[in-house]
Amino acid sequence: MSDLTSYDQQGPKKSLLFITQLVYILHGLSIVIGLMTGATIISAFLFGWPSIAAVILNYIMAPDARGTFLQSHFSWQIRTFWYGMVWTILVAIVGVVLTPLVIGPFIWLGGFVVLGIWVAYRIAIGWVRLRQYRPIYTD
Repeated sequence: MSDLTSYDQQGPKKSLLFITQLVYILHGLSIVIGLMTGATIISAFLFGWPSIAAVILNYIMAPDARGTFLQSHFSWQIRTFWYGMVWTILVAIVGVVLTPLVIGPFIWLGGFVVLGIWVAYRIAIGWVRLRQYRPIYTD
């Protein structure tokens, strides 16, 4: 990833930096909603309006981030959402299949808790890296 420019070397526009920050804020808001309501973190992250708006912003603004350190952040945010969706579907299917064996609900509970922690970790790490004007991935 040596072709990425850092912020102070002809980096991205301030507006793109703001959008990237806004996406982390929206995802963080979804996590807080999941913590403070009856929803789980992962369900609030995947189905809450803040995260859906964040993913839409990601797809709209990602082309503008090409060639800058923000490209890795946009990729990180999009992958977090879609990997979370895939793993949530897998946990739900395994839970349904194993429900007759009485362990299905435990699979759901454990899986959704782990996924919630994973999502919160990825958003926090990404946000910290952004605040340091660093890409997610380093050489």
